[in-house]
Amino acid sequence: MRHADAETVESLLDYPGLIEALRAAHRADRMPQRRVDVMSDQGDDANKFVSLIAWASGDLIAVKLVGVFPGNTALQPPQPSVQGLVALMSGVTGAPLVTADGAALTFRKTAADSALGADYLARPDARTLLVIGAGGLAPHVIAAHLAVRPSLARVLIWNRTAERAASLADRLRHLPVSIAPATDLGATLPEADIVSCVTMATEPLVLGRLLKPGAHVDLIGAYLPEMREADDDVVRRAGHIFVDTRAGCEGSGEIATPLARGLITQENIIADLFDLSTGRHSGRASQDEITMYKNVGGGHLDLFTARHLLARMDAVS
Repeated sequence: MRHADAETVESLLDYPGLIEALRAAHRADRMPQRRVDVMSDQGDDANKFVSLIAWASGDLIAVKLVGVFPGNTALQPPQPSVQGLVALMSGVTGAPLVTADGAALTFRKTAADSALGADYLARPDARTLLVIGAGGLAPHVIAAHLAVRPSLARVLIWNRTAERAASLADRLRHLPVSIAPATDLGATLPEADIVSCVTMATEPLVLGRLLKPGAHVDLIGAYLPEMREADDDVVRRAGHIFVDTRAGCEGSGEIATPLARGLITQENIIADLFDLSTGRHSGRASQDEITMYKNVGGGHLDLFTARHLLARMDAVS
């Protein structure tokens, strides 16, 4: 059995190829069986250990074991807040096929998920990308969005700790766009054509009243009901909500809170990536529409990504 370390995952899962693989997997319109189990550390309930299983009958089984430890970034030396392992098995015999670094695969999968959503929902002429958060996922989100929106000419990065935003901007100077830290989030939000949030926020950072007409809001954090990256005004101005998958989306505060407050109903969640990729929904309806996309994630996306990785490994072996 082979293992793909982080360097192998990074080299084989280029964003144009991975995004197209995810598009094709959703276009096939087959949702694998899925199961998720979450445990919390009794000493620090911010720390989670998650197991995700996805089984595509007659095809593949993917199992991800992942630790989410928010305090890791403050360690010396820092460690990723998300670490783990992905195993891919035959869905016909159960035989193990490949393992892969879970953090690297999760970063790539998550960023490609949001980029695929943006490809359907962001304006084709988007020029400015604002990334809120400067953690390990942020550079992947930037690279993935650039892959689907080559029109982007400027990337701005905001973080609660300004030094981290400046450091990330310096590390990404090689990208073919203007890239800079943003010091005033309120002043920067009205400039953004795409806003991508990669935070652990429990209070909204994206204020709907500040969004420009035609903005696309990509929400990646808020994986728990008590977390939130966008306020109610984003929901009100968008009106409709897009998600990568409807399954389990109520577990996010971005969906759970507006539902509980009566701002939206289930009917306001109008499309997921299966609907968008198969053409059941056409995505953005007008140039001035504000679109809101919740990146929920899930084991099926790990399976789709690991399947593409296995194909790439076979192609280069």
